[in-house]
Amino acid sequence: MAGFVSAEPMQNSRLRGRLIFYVVSGFAVLPLALGGCGQSSVQANRNGGNPDAGVALIQKFGCGTCHTIPGVADADGQVGPPLNAIAKRVYLAGKLRNTPDNMVRWLKDPQAIVPGNAMPNMGISQHQARDIAAYLYTLQ
Repeated sequence: MAGFVSAEPMQNSRLRGRLIFYVVSGFAVLPLALGGCGQSSVQANRNGGNPDAGVALIQKFGCGTCHTIPGVADADGQVGPPLNAIAKRVYLAGKLRNTPDNMVRWLKDPQAIVPGNAMPNMGISQHQARDIAAYLYTLQ
């Protein structure tokens, strides 16, 4: 320990600065390293949506025509990506961090996020998007 504490204030402050940098960097990386550990139910609750209403809306809007969606009857589409374990994914549409707000943005207006992509604007309201997102966040 004697080697760590220096009589020279300049060297001591550099060491302290490096130590702080590494500690802070480690904490900054921790959420990324954890990925999505247990976050889906927290995100579903945080977005204020109703997962049960979300299933009904997914059926109403015909999302299963294009997507395979676990827990939704006849949702076995092969056009868009399967939505199993979407709660654990880091990105939505390869562009947005997977957060409740971004999921709602994507559901409401996917063409604004990635113009020309295969997902059409379905006229989904803010409230409906929250309910659909709440269900999708149950898919781990």
